[in-house]
Amino acid sequence: MIRLRAPLAATALALTFLPAGLSAQRPGQRPPPPEVIRPADQRVPAPFSEEMVRPIALADNVWMSELTILEMRDLVDEYGYTTALILNGTMESNGPYLTTGKHNHVLKVTGDAIARTLGKTLVAPIVMLDEGEPTESDQPGRLVLSPATLKAVLKDMATSLRTQGFKEIFFLGDSGSNQRMLQDVATELAAEWKGQDVLVAHVREYYNYGDVLRYQNEVLGKVELNKDLDGYHDDYYITSLIMNDSPEHVRLPQRQRVSLDHINSLHIDEAEALEIGKKLAQFRADVTAAAIERIRKTGYPAN
Repeated sequence: MIRLRAPLAATALALTFLPAGLSAQRPGQRPPPPEVIRPADQRVPAPFSEEMVRPIALADNVWMSELTILEMRDLVDEYGYTTALILNGTMESNGPYLTTGKHNHVLKVTGDAIARTLGKTLVAPIVMLDEGEPTESDQPGRLVLSPATLKAVLKDMATSLRTQGFKEIFFLGDSGSNQRMLQDVATELAAEWKGQDVLVAHVREYYNYGDVLRYQNEVLGKVELNKDLDGYHDDYYITSLIMNDSPEHVRLPQRQRVSLDHINSLHIDEAEALEIGKKLAQFRADVTAAAIERIRKTGYPAN
């Protein structure tokens, strides 16, 4: 049997008879706000109901994962945000400066621009991995999903969006490795959902890095001696796009300290690169929005 020493026993006895509702508040501690000590039957409200009123203004945000449940509900049901983007990137080897999530950082920038250019469009969380064989993925940071797993993830995301009231679902991939899978998934879903008043398509026009390079060279006047000069699977347009997510993702501060703030013969001036990245993102957004408008008119991507 455990015996309490006299002082401890007295303390335990005193605590037993504390009046209901009192807490062990330290001297000088502020009392809890009223809502913390509401009656017990009111302390745990239902997490969501259709009747719940949104008590604050809508956030200016197009990313589903950064919206509240009430913002999502009202944007879809009241404001007609029934177009959704599903974006697929990769984690891959990109030399000593770019993070393995290169394409995912690009999608963070272009996805926002595309949604705002289209209007009434929300962006699902980025699917950060592409397809591959996990047992053969031995490069550091090169994470992949098996084709069956990736297909299931993409189809389940689209099905969830349809269930929540989205009427248009568009797949976009930022890497060449994304394109076939996204096309296959969109084709399968279009067949499965035929007659259900939901438009689903892969927008292959988004993956247009050849056009992006021409726009950079001919319109913006930024020309690399050779876009593969450094051999890092890296170039100025990728760098400038990513910097609009964060300059840290291209390790610009560290490169500046050792005079390595250049790529393929071009110096990376932070302010200039950020501005060029914005223009490149808008260029891609305009191309993608135009492609989506064509799909809306015809029901199918352009041949």
